[in-house]
Amino acid sequence: MQIEKPTFMSVTRTIMGAAVLACFLAAPVRAEEVKAGDLVITQAWSRATPGGAKIGSGYLTIENKGSAPDRLVGGSADIAGKLQVHEMATTNGVMTMRPLDNGLTVEPGKTVKLAPGGYHLMLFDLKSPLKQGDKVPVTLEFEKAGKVKLSLDVQGVGAQGPAGAGDAGGHMDMKKMPDGMKM
Repeated sequence: MQIEKPTFMSVTRTIMGAAVLACFLAAPVRAEEVKAGDLVITQAWSRATPGGAKIGSGYLTIENKGSAPDRLVGGSADIAGKLQVHEMATTNGVMTMRPLDNGLTVEPGKTVKLAPGGYHLMLFDLKSPLKQGDKVPVTLEFEKAGKVKLSLDVQGVGAQGPAGAGDAGGHMDMKKMPDGMKM
């Protein structure tokens, strides 16, 4: 039996194929897209909380594709005693956070982003910590779209956005190939 010696090109193709496959397998799963009436909700995520923490937060993007406004008025989560819609703002150098008692309006044709440092969901009286990699089911309540179930993808403690957003994670830099390989 004769075994052929692999050529440089066959080894290179094998390594490149494995690298590309690894990229797809390692890419973070994108958050689900949820449609409710004229609303499209995407990028629902949260941050992990340290053990013993009694509050957590949730972030997401709401797009209103309709011709009438809708309003996020509240919600619930089995993992928390209470869920509220909050706003964080800085005025004259003083940061404040307050619940939006009248809810958060999403105007027609507009997108509202709940993100760190601005609008967000507050989860009070957590029954257990939010752990990175978990999916936390929540039910949001809208004035017109009604109750909407979705899951918050829990990211690391200091995360600034959902996994897979922008250029974060899952992309292979072809200029940084191992062992001097070049494209």
